[in-house]
Amino acid sequence: MHQHVPVTARQRVATTLLKWLGWSAILEPAPGKKFVAVGYPHTSNHDFLPVILWAWATGSKMNWVGKRELFTGLLGPVMLKLGGIPLDRRGSSNFVEAVAAMIREREEITLIIAAEGTRSRAEYWRSGFYYMALKANVPIGLGFVDWRKKEIGIGAYIQPTGDLEADFALLKVFYADKFGRDPSKQSPIALKPSS
Repeated sequence: MHQHVPVTARQRVATTLLKWLGWSAILEPAPGKKFVAVGYPHTSNHDFLPVILWAWATGSKMNWVGKRELFTGLLGPVMLKLGGIPLDRRGSSNFVEAVAAMIREREEITLIIAAEGTRSRAEYWRSGFYYMALKANVPIGLGFVDWRKKEIGIGAYIQPTGDLEADFALLKVFYADKFGRDPSKQSPIALKPSS
């Protein structure tokens, strides 16, 4: 487990705040300049503070994707500053393919995706993050907010193989000892049953 050495005032302050709150920041070195980071478990709005402090402490630049319409008007610059990337879906009816194409076009990106798609308990994970990484040929960073151990970060990376079930088995092993703030809302690491 590696931790970046703080080099800026913001990194020093964020690292101090995390330690004061009892958290440890984890960041395994990325295998490249581009990856999709899956976040799990996400059971509470309280995840926001440690996630932001982790990003500042480690100097990580996180991105997320939103509809182009979210970036208009007065909120546009704020959304961009928060790492938002507007996606014009007019040319593509397939969101996953549109995001994968955007990843391929960029030289560097850490794209954060919440695996569950909700803070409430779901019966399975959404697999969009997996196919985005697979189609863009980039690794998946295994991000977590573990309230039991008070650890937050990215602890490992996997390269998606196209064998969804085998790769999800690896995810289950990694996340087996990670617990959200409200474990009752934690979704099982399971695939949607095929109909």
